[in-house]
Amino acid sequence: MDISMIHTIWTIVLFVSFAGVVWWAFGKNRKARFEEDANMIFADEQRPEADPKGETK
Repeated sequence: MDISMIHTIWTIVLFVSFAGVVWWAFGKNRKARFEEDANMIFADEQRPEADPKGETK
């Protein structure tokens, strides 16, 4: 087994790994979880309080 065969096998392994990660990331089962995680940064923000006239401060 020469170096070109090792490079070919390594390239195929990396491509299959990349395809697996892409398949996992864009799977329909995980879409709701990823959307929830994306909006998590906004969960602790406080909404502006309205004064009696209905205007925000």
